Amino acid sequence: MTSASIDPAEVAKFSALAAQWWDPEGKFAPLHKFNPVRLAFIREVAGGHLGRDGLKPFQGLTLLDIGCGGGLLCEPMARLGFAVLGADASEKNVKTAAAHAASAGVEIDYRATSAESLAEEGRAFDVVLNMEVVEHVADLRAYLGACAQLVKPGGLMFVATLNKTLKSLALAKFGAEYVLRWLPPGTHDWSRFVEPQRLRAMLEESGLKILKTQGVSFAPLNWNWRLSADTDVNYMVVAGKP
Repeated sequence: MTSASIDPAEVAKFSALAAQWWDPEGKFAPLHKFNPVRLAFIREVAGGHLGRDGLKPFQGLTLLDIGCGGGLLCEPMARLGFAVLGADASEKNVKTAAAHAASAGVEIDYRATSAESLAEEGRAFDVVLNMEVVEHVADLRAYLGACAQLVKPGGLMFVATLNKTLKSLALAKFGAEYVLRWLPPGTHDWSRFVEPQRLRAMLEESGLKILKTQGVSFAPLNWNWRLSADTDVNYMVVAGKP
């Protein structure tokens, strides 16, 4: 698969870990810890924006999880009623995700493809999840432009990533990879971390309107994640298409 946004080295890195996506004690343990905070945030913001509530609030709506990995967000989103397409550049990730969904009895469409390919097909979704992906792509502007095309008018895109600060270098790179060993060394390249103002500017250039910027912080006392005003390391941006 070729695409301006796909970095083959990054795809290979995560393909090598594909079998571990659903192991809560494995290489993706930080994402398993992070997931409840992400899910609650997405449900609250999307529900408010789209005027949806209830046990399956998003029934009849479509969602794309681009760079879906093993499907850690796809399955809970499908359970909330979305018709979900999980897309990833790694075929190994997609196979892992599809196998887990089948064993869990959750109906999800998984494809090994790129944002650019989906945009060329004319696909569009009510919600696009872009979670912990932008720091791994080769051409950020081209990638975000393609992703913006995939949002329906009135729809939302959620982007979660890492800020480019000395604090994120110390905590998200050296601390997480070399001290705490939460992630395999080399998982992240700090030079690709993205400042919120730069990300927001690129999203606006792509025709989206910034609705919210939300910090996420790790709380060491209870060993968990929480929403916060601190965007120095982890943060999420919500953008809508007019």
